Amino acid sequence: MAAQIFTTANFDSEVLQSDKPVLVDFWATWCGPCQKQGPIVEELADELSDVKIGKLDVDAEDEIAGRYNIMSIPTVILFKNGEVAGKAVGLQSKESLKELIAG
Repeated sequence: MAAQIFTTANFDSEVLQSDKPVLVDFWATWCGPCQKQGPIVEELADELSDVKIGKLDVDAEDEIAGRYNIMSIPTVILFKNGEVAGKAVGLQSKESLKELIAG
């Protein structure tokens, strides 16, 4: 399944109220490392069914980015039961993202 697009309109219902863990890639179109992170996130979304995976454009959704103090991108945050359960800043390998998800 392709990575979902998270926005202010669906963030609470899709991420914070999700019954399964959610990995959110905070990114921007102008960010070079984000462009490299995107395909890795898409691969994980296709491979993993026990976690919801999606992306949030920090320029379009700056209120949510501010809520989670996103200062550098890409930043990936794992949410479990509506709470931050893990965070990684900078370009991450698929293996390191799997480790973050596994906890």
